[in-house]
Amino acid sequence: MKSTDIERRNRDLKRSQKKEEMLDRRSSRENRSVGDFINAFVELFFYDTEKIYNLEMSDEILFLLEEMKDEQPEKQWNNIIVKAVKKTKVKAKDEAIEALKDIAEI
Repeated sequence: MKSTDIERRNRDLKRSQKKEEMLDRRSSRENRSVGDFINAFVELFFYDTEKIYNLEMSDEILFLLEEMKDEQPEKQWNNIIVKAVKKTKVKAKDEAIEALKDIAEI
């Protein structure tokens, strides 16, 4: 076998492995757990010790709420929202929770 044939086979093998890894990442992203959603919300929030500021203005938070509603059962929605707000340790927790519920229409 020529060295060019060996190199071509190696390239094809690497391509197929890369494609499988990419498909695995996509499928794992679709099946996010409750903890993944909580962490995603906390990353999107803009907050200090007092309150969360970007609840009404952020399209990313709205999209994440829609994804949560699609991927998680209804009984988990409240838990995800409450735990995400509590994780920020802001003082105005109740206001933030109610604002998120209003935005998500829960």
